[in-house]
Amino acid sequence: MAEGWQIARLWGIPLRIQPSWLVILLLSTMAFERSYRPVGSGGDLMIWGLALLTALLLFVSVLLHELGHSLVALSQGVKVRSITLFLLGGVASVDRECATPMGAALVAAAGPAVSLALACLFWALRAPAGQLAPGLGEMVLQLGWLNLTLALFNLLPGLPLDGGLLLKALVWQISGSQRRGIQVANGCGRFLSLMALGLGTWMLLKGNGGSGLWLLVLGWFGLGAASRQAQLLRLQTVLKEGRVADASRRRFRVVEASGSLRQLSQQRLQGGEPEVADPAVASTAVPAAAEIPGLPPWILVCDRGRWQGVIDDGPLQALPVQRWDGERIGDHAQPLGTLPSIPEQAPLWQAVLRLDDPEVSRLLVLSPAGLPTGTLERPDLAEVVLSRLGVRLPPPLLAWARRHNAYPKGLALAQVARSMLSSGEVQVTEAPTT
Repeated sequence: MAEGWQIARLWGIPLRIQPSWLVILLLSTMAFERSYRPVGSGGDLMIWGLALLTALLLFVSVLLHELGHSLVALSQGVKVRSITLFLLGGVASVDRECATPMGAALVAAAGPAVSLALACLFWALRAPAGQLAPGLGEMVLQLGWLNLTLALFNLLPGLPLDGGLLLKALVWQISGSQRRGIQVANGCGRFLSLMALGLGTWMLLKGNGGSGLWLLVLGWFGLGAASRQAQLLRLQTVLKEGRVADASRRRFRVVEASGSLRQLSQQRLQGGEPEVADPAVASTAVPAAAEIPGLPPWILVCDRGRWQGVIDDGPLQALPVQRWDGERIGDHAQPLGTLPSIPEQAPLWQAVLRLDDPEVSRLLVLSPAGLPTGTLERPDLAEVVLSRLGVRLPPPLLAWARRHNAYPKGLALAQVARSMLSSGEVQVTEAPTT
């Protein structure tokens, strides 16, 4: 979903609206105008003003509904990225899900609870508002019923509705598996969406176009949400079962420790691969022609077939050119342990968490014996994940990811991995410690 325009911040949470919200605001105002006209609440200007006020207060109610979710999520330690109003209401976007089923249930229940409280408040205000003006009394009565409808509709037991989130939390609590909870709630959501599509089609054929069309929109939205949840489950499976070795590349070069800094400088300028003493080590090097745009490759140092360390351009920058011929590369190498690393048999979700550190741009992939076998960057990981999901992105998007050493836009791997870890889908003891 597009982020929309940010119009305010509430408790530090950005409030956004999508252009589609303006459409539903207009349609709601027109619908309320038709309902108020038979009541005869003043002239045309008064009726239209009352209809617009009703529509605005309805969306304020939706905003308070989402704010209820958000504030409880914050109390559970979950960061809320934004609240967005759009065609079908509102949605709160969170950084991750709650770590416990009880916390998830509290967050899900908060929105309907706010709507029920608002319904009671509006009904309580009906008599005082009616004494001021009959139209105001009718307005608060309608807002009361609308908030009750909002609460009851959201309590339907299917994702992405709040009732589906409650069902997910219940199954999670009983089975001990968040994944199982998502599967059950998502299945119920798909069933409800198909029912909405069927009922909407029947109403359209019977001549009830407005309600039928609205049910069709809700049904298609629900099916889309169910599809996204199913895709999320597949993504979690890929991150859990895939291994770092499946995504690693060999973006490093190898130099001999006995070589001079002059040779290191020439290699940097030419982009070629120098000779090394051990052919087995030379076979691990990546020819310059195989390199792709992105970060410059690491230069690892080998001493007669044994790994010694890594070297960067620091010595070339610190020493005068006149000393380059007399300085050995091995004397300026840093230990391999200074590079961020990960075992080649580690699951992909661990690599995602390691690469979530902004200070880590690439990982050195190590064999079970602790020897370098390759490297891993964010685009490498993303390409393997997308391939296993059966998703093919346009080449320009992949090229952008490679240039910026980032995941393709919209692929929130870090958010998914953190959610898996916090919910217990993967064990904390498996997490990387280096």
